[in-house]
Amino acid sequence: MSSKDWLEKDFYAVLGVNKSATTDEIKKAYRKLARDLHPDRNPDNKEAEEKFKATSEAYDVLSDDKKRKEYDEMRSLFGSGAFRRGARSGTGGAQFDPSDLFGGFSGAGAGAGSPGDRRFGGAGFSDIFSSIFSGGGPGGNAAARRGPRRGRDVETEVTLDFVQAVRGTTLPLTLRSAGECDTCHGNGAKPGTTPRTCPQCHGSGLISRNQGSFSFSEPCRECQGAGTIVDEKCPECRGTGGVTKARTINVRFPSGVADGQRIRLSGRGEPGDRGGPAGDLYVQVMVRPDDLFGRSGDDLTLTVPISIAEAVLGADLRVPTLDGPVTMRVPPGTPSGRKLRARGKGVARKDGPPGDLIVTVEVQVPDSVTGEARDALERFAKLTPPAGRDRLEARVRRGG
Repeated sequence: MSSKDWLEKDFYAVLGVNKSATTDEIKKAYRKLARDLHPDRNPDNKEAEEKFKATSEAYDVLSDDKKRKEYDEMRSLFGSGAFRRGARSGTGGAQFDPSDLFGGFSGAGAGAGSPGDRRFGGAGFSDIFSSIFSGGGPGGNAAARRGPRRGRDVETEVTLDFVQAVRGTTLPLTLRSAGECDTCHGNGAKPGTTPRTCPQCHGSGLISRNQGSFSFSEPCRECQGAGTIVDEKCPECRGTGGVTKARTINVRFPSGVADGQRIRLSGRGEPGDRGGPAGDLYVQVMVRPDDLFGRSGDDLTLTVPISIAEAVLGADLRVPTLDGPVTMRVPPGTPSGRKLRARGKGVARKDGPPGDLIVTVEVQVPDSVTGEARDALERFAKLTPPAGRDRLEARVRRGG
């Protein structure tokens, strides 16, 4: 992928969002695409893998406010034709080709952790601008670009059962992401050989050039900005230094983790480059609903039906909890919708008291009754005056 292609990429189109999209809209679009295109869902599908890399690359830029601003400015700058030979002198001339600026540099458009990304050394838009306008030399931006670089963050989703989320659990999580080649240990060279220092840039990765009335540094064409040249490439990674790996880690989900909660695992993302620290792993938690229990904060909720007789006379109810059944007393004269509380039967917390189980009773009215039950209800109706309707009856007698 040439630098010109890199500049002409439309990350907004890759994610299917407008240029004015909010951060939340970008995140939502990325998550949907990442789920659909993830290598675990599309094994041995090269097209899906490439789209997944492109999606990750687009999200990496557009989710970072600073990178997004630089990206928008760069596309606007080159798209407007601001760089044209002779523009400063007013003589006109051919349109400026970004490949002249970057020397046909390849690898800039690779996805997260891809071989091209490792060759590029992680140079971002700010590095490119610095190289153009500050004349970054061998001791400046090149050193920073070729030094240790933090690995990319990784984001994934896990679905937990309701009980697992309430009580907490530890689950193995298998991830497929870029990693350092075990054969060459990341240097891209065949075992027994080592990369040699580029004779053109002397290891800096940059070559100074004059372009019109200003000078700048560009990535070296000979080594493509890496500062070193691999003569005999590693047979495993083909000289890139990186491969896609599957790894399994055990993730601890604390008790009370909520649906939609995002858990950060420091240093469990993609490994860093050239000795840099690893990125972080972000796990988005989805919780399956339970067929009986609901949840409100640290409290569990449960709806229990009772009969008219139980509501009038009172009753002892045996209700389930996550720790086994308990008996709760329904007081006489309990109306439908009253809430009863079983203390300490909710979500357990390490840093505070556990929540409660909130039981809502619903008085069930039978559709029809016959025989002795009907006779008993009729006798009950005659013996019991209409409750709470005195004011209504008085208004009826007055004519409304």
